[in-house]
Amino acid sequence: MVTVTEPKLIAGNANPGLARGIARRMSMHRGMSVGLVDARVERFNDQEIFVEVYENVRGEDMFIIQPTSNPANDNLMELLIISDALRRSSAGRITAVIPYFGYARQDRRTKARTPITAKLVANMIAEAGIERVLTMDLHAAQIQGFFDLPVDNLYASPVFSLDIMHHFRGRLDDMMVVSPDVGGVGRARELAKRIGAPLAIVDKRREKAGEIAEMTVIGDVAGKTCLIVDDICDTAGTLCKAAEILIEHGATEVHSYITHGVLSGPAVERITKSVMKSLVITDSIEPSEAVKACPNIRIVPTAPVFAQAILNIWNGTSVSSLFEHETLGPIYEGMYTSAA
Repeated sequence: MVTVTEPKLIAGNANPGLARGIARRMSMHRGMSVGLVDARVERFNDQEIFVEVYENVRGEDMFIIQPTSNPANDNLMELLIISDALRRSSAGRITAVIPYFGYARQDRRTKARTPITAKLVANMIAEAGIERVLTMDLHAAQIQGFFDLPVDNLYASPVFSLDIMHHFRGRLDDMMVVSPDVGGVGRARELAKRIGAPLAIVDKRREKAGEIAEMTVIGDVAGKTCLIVDDICDTAGTLCKAAEILIEHGATEVHSYITHGVLSGPAVERITKSVMKSLVITDSIEPSEAVKACPNIRIVPTAPVFAQAILNIWNGTSVSSLFEHETLGPIYEGMYTSAA
């Protein structure tokens, strides 16, 4: 068996900035240069995807960095084809690093004659030769059970807690964490516990799909700085409406912490005009120029935590240690000062 010396990274076209950031962080940790494997991921004229790897990967521990964000189908196919190229090149082990796992919202049958696409995608990933998945804030935790291979699901909440304790230092007693719907209570409760804040819920009821008929605030938010917590922000309609309802119920400020900023359609315009003071997202999805230019959107990097998770997987050490903000503090040193 070939001895594996160093982890090797390869990236598709979904989020090259994050891939380069992970490589830089790993270089710092290793004290040596860690670069991306030289490869090309291109399209023929009919949009078929073609992959060619220019370096020897025989027996190597390979990590493919590729969120399956918009365009979800293209990015998913890139991931599968890169994996097939590595497998046929005798890579030792292939891990898919999928910061944003697309199709995760289709995790169950909500009505008759509909697919469970998240399970289909899990099957495709396994068939492509991927042996492990590393992701962040899966939309539904049960998706880990769709895979017959190890899945490490990182959480954004410890990173968010560092950010909150830094930016709201001295104001933590006035914080109120808010879940924008009943289904997200577990995620919001986790962050509330980390920063020692109470929890409120915005209960929404729909008359028909896509139309919110009524929103009710469960909990006393009067005089509080509210932090709305969720995993995905798509068109931002529900998020902006929830912020308005909180202000109407007496909240002094509303900020939002969302892991995956899909931000499609009118999302950026809505957020710009919203009563929200700020929206904090991660770079799990490559931000568009409009997102970068939006004055009340701030982006928190995930490269430090993904780089450490990749090194832990390669070393065979604990990934769950990264679930605590005490562990992440040194990793994000220089970005956040001590929040005593």
